[in-house]
Amino acid sequence: MTDSHFPRRSLLRYGGYGAGAAALAGTAASWDRLTGADIPGRDGNALVVATLGSAIAPAAQHALSDGFEKLHPGIKVRLLPVQATDWSDFFAKILTQIAAGSAPDVVYVATEGVQLFAKQLGVALDPWVKRDAAELREYFADVHPSLVESMMYEGSLYQLPVEFNAADMYLNSQVLKQAGATLPRADWSRDEFTTLLRDMKRTGGSGFTPYFWTNRLWGGIVPWLFANDTNILAETKAPGGDWLWNTFYPPAARTGRGGGFRWRTPQATDARVEEVYDYLASLIQDKLCSRPEGGSGTNLVGVFSTGRVGVTPAGGFWAGGLHTAGMKRDAYDVQYFPRWRTQRHQFGAAGYAMLRTSKRQDEAWEFIKYSVRKDVLTQLFQANQTTPARRSMVHAGRYDETGPAHWQVFYDTLDALPTTGPIPAPPQEAEFEQLLLKHTGTALGDPRGVRPALRRLQSDLEKAMERGA
Repeated sequence: MTDSHFPRRSLLRYGGYGAGAAALAGTAASWDRLTGADIPGRDGNALVVATLGSAIAPAAQHALSDGFEKLHPGIKVRLLPVQATDWSDFFAKILTQIAAGSAPDVVYVATEGVQLFAKQLGVALDPWVKRDAAELREYFADVHPSLVESMMYEGSLYQLPVEFNAADMYLNSQVLKQAGATLPRADWSRDEFTTLLRDMKRTGGSGFTPYFWTNRLWGGIVPWLFANDTNILAETKAPGGDWLWNTFYPPAARTGRGGGFRWRTPQATDARVEEVYDYLASLIQDKLCSRPEGGSGTNLVGVFSTGRVGVTPAGGFWAGGLHTAGMKRDAYDVQYFPRWRTQRHQFGAAGYAMLRTSKRQDEAWEFIKYSVRKDVLTQLFQANQTTPARRSMVHAGRYDETGPAHWQVFYDTLDALPTTGPIPAPPQEAEFEQLLLKHTGTALGDPRGVRPALRRLQSDLEKAMERGA
């Protein structure tokens, strides 16, 4: 989940898997013929696992294929890297394969697609999890319940979290020094953040941007909405899930948990939402932050490492990315996102989903279970390109070479800030995100455009959610 290895948050820029969804809808009446057989060139006896492009480095592929086959000599695995520009494009291609009757058995799915796959394509893992509960106790004890809950839908579990990234704040150490500032304290406020940006602007020179952000779902406008204790879609939880929480988590950890998140009611015209947009518009007007641009921010490593950007939101995946770009571990650090009405953070996670079209569901489960073993994840994440879902893997040794000094922030965003939750991603996420990014760009293009743009966003979202109901 780094720009150079797995573009975790170049993901779903404009929600463009409409073509694949349309193809799927066209075959919904004859679902039983979507057998998952005969992807062109595939080994008909292999379990086919689809991943986004280079999500798995070639050197680590043996951990998922050769290693799995040694443990299960009767099961062949074929990794299918689907070349795509982002998660949006990836989902479109998977949906098109399914509609054509050539689906993989297992698909790597991020938060953006969890409910889409759960509602239309996936298989609930509940029976297998209950059967293998004794074997899985060690895994769940090592994984924060918020990550697990983000992969539930209407009371059932559809994926086991492999990795996650929360939107924390990265700060360039040299820029801080030039501004006469030090790393902010953990509970710094929005006003302190604004003051820091002003100090950076004063000492940064021409061509310098104190705060850079990209107009996308993860790390765009959403972290500020969370900090202001609001969201674009009203957030509730589905009932159920007690079978999981009571089996694997102690009472304190399962308090308030449910059967997965529900995002159903648009609230773009809520006063707190408008307050967030007004705040960012003021930063733009004062030249303290970038305008809301689309894209993945793939050039951000370069401008951050050379001191042309002071602060930017990113997750643990950036530690590996900055190291690969040649940035020294003490040249930057990380802190929680600033506090506003709350200090709630947003995250995105990922794991393997089993498709209901697969004829190899028991084999698929064995692969999913294998994929979350600690020894497997250790091999996969040697490049420090993400934050492992397993708490025990986030330790000083992992960051000795890459940094940052305050690496504890990555997992403590869950442990120390218990209200941290997943980005809003309903089953109709494609259209939801497309509308959010479109109207965000309009709202922040002109300070006078905030309220009209949010009214249009509200109207468009109401229609989109009604269509997808």
